[in-house]
Amino acid sequence: MSEVLHARPNPIVAAMYTARDMNVDVIVMHGPAGCSFMASRPLENAGVRVVTSSMKDNDLIFGGGPSLEKTLKEAKERFKPRTMAVIGTCASTIIGDDIKATIGRVDMGDTICFPIDCHGCLDNNTEGAIRALKAGAAAGIIPKEECDRQSILLKAATDLEKHKGMAGRTYLSPAESPTKLSVCKRIIETLSSGGKVAVVMLAKKELAYRFADMFEAVDSARKRLGGSTFFVANLDREKGLPRIRSYCDDILADMESKGVRMDHIIGGLDEYAVVGEEMGSAVKEFYPDLTVVLGICHGYPALDGNCVLVTDQPRELSNYLDQGFIAVGEVGSHGMVMGAKGIITLETAQTLRELILR
Repeated sequence: MSEVLHARPNPIVAAMYTARDMNVDVIVMHGPAGCSFMASRPLENAGVRVVTSSMKDNDLIFGGGPSLEKTLKEAKERFKPRTMAVIGTCASTIIGDDIKATIGRVDMGDTICFPIDCHGCLDNNTEGAIRALKAGAAAGIIPKEECDRQSILLKAATDLEKHKGMAGRTYLSPAESPTKLSVCKRIIETLSSGGKVAVVMLAKKELAYRFADMFEAVDSARKRLGGSTFFVANLDREKGLPRIRSYCDDILADMESKGVRMDHIIGGLDEYAVVGEEMGSAVKEFYPDLTVVLGICHGYPALDGNCVLVTDQPRELSNYLDQGFIAVGEVGSHGMVMGAKGIITLETAQTLRELILR
């Protein structure tokens, strides 16, 4: 991906989030204090303790082992974790620190502590996640079969991004979202005329907490205006890493409490890159007049002029708008959903609610 000029997700951060998804209690960053700082704060909001060995100049010369040992001891004493992952960084990798050997020199008691060999110069950010999965499987945190399954899905996600997403363009300037008004008016016009609206969610991880709000809003619009709807999402609660499956439980329970029924659940939240074709086939049988696609929209193969796209990524929004799609952005979604236990209000959905109540 050397030809891609805009910033891309970091393999180290991908490893951090994967450790979280395996329900690791404490993440130790073996590197400078500021490494992945912006990712650490929302992870703390999600209940994962993130600490750092705070490597200094002398550590780069003489080795960071002593600093890491001190951090491991203090983290164990302070948090008393069941599990702890030590994630490598560019600094620790360049100087050749042996994280596994350092862990072996510390009495971790009953705490399962394992290293994740990672740095920021890996070709794809998903490689950081794959390395975390392999380390978790080796430590007995997850089954090897789930590690292998997740690795296949992550490679499929990389291919999707390279062919249809942000990694397929040399440079994408972040786009400013159009207003949600015209999009919501189109939904209202379709339902008011007795038309059919399909809502398709191809969400990734915790972002589903926000995109799922669109189902309730469109369901309310149908009840008030008429027409018919068809809802499909990748919310299979039987698939994925432990924390990810719990997201599906939360969202489905929230929708059920509001009387919202899914017509089809196809795939888990980790399968957004591989279930688009099956979703497209299900929607095709409904013959919608309008399709609202949420999340990783380019994972849906049937995008056309009768689709409305809702994404949370400003660069991805630019990608969609450049291709002539009708698309809006929900900027800042990631920070809103960290630590969520139920559906979070989506601006597009709220705009639709306000319009139908006028």
